[in-house]
Parts: sequence; structure tokens; C-alpha cells
Amino acid sequence: MNEYEIAVLFDPGLEIDLDKATSKIEGIITVGGGKITNTDNWGKRKLAYPIKKQDFAIYVFYTAELPGESVQKINATLNITDEVLRFLITKPDLKKIAKAEALKVEKAEKAAARGDRADAREDDDSKEEE
Repeated sequence: MNEYEIAVLFDPGLEIDLDKATSKIEGIITVGGGKITNTDNWGKRKLAYPIKKQDFAIYVFYTAELPGESVQKINATLNITDEVLRFLITKPDLKKIAKAEALKVEKAEKAAARGDRADAREDDDSKEEE
């Protein structure tokens, strides 16, 4: 099982009944042998250019574990699904993600260390004034 990210742009007219459309997509993924690990709904956003005469779309991102052979089936099914304006299935680069997280932690540690020294300097300055 490989990890994939699936970005789906839904028709903005589905804003009222989005649960039905998302459950349909989740069903397509699970029937394909996948398991959804995370869902992130960004809501209604303006598109960079009109797609199927729509200026807005509802963005929903899925993180799923899928067998490699089922990606083509899911791709073909999403292609003919009426509720979907556009979709993109990608395989994330896990090494780059781990490296970015490590760098983020390192920067936070450095910032905390600088913050501690700045507090120490302020304490020293207040002692000198007395």
C-alpha cells in the first residue's frame, strides 16, 4: 500500500449537499481497495480560471493509502463523476516532508534559544539600572 494525496474540486452548487458528494468519493476510494487516513475540506474558493463555466469550486483534499494498481481505476471513475470539476492524484515525497519537519523543529529550537538569551539580557539590564 502506497500513500497518495487526492485533491478534488467539487461543483460549487453542491455546497448545501456536500456530504453526499464527499461520501461518494470516499466510497470510490474504499471500493478501489484504499483507506482514507485524512480529509481536509478547504471550503469554497475562487478558481484561477473558469472550469466548466464555474468561477468557484469547493476544495477537498484526501490522504489515502492505496494499492498501486487501483489508482487507474479511481482515476477513471473520478473522470466520469458529475460532481467533480477537477481532481489530482499525487504520491507525496515522504523524504522531503520529513526533512522539512526536521528543519522546522530545528528553527523553532534556535528561536527558543535566542528568546531565552534575550530574556537574560533584559534581566541583566534591569539589574544594572538599580
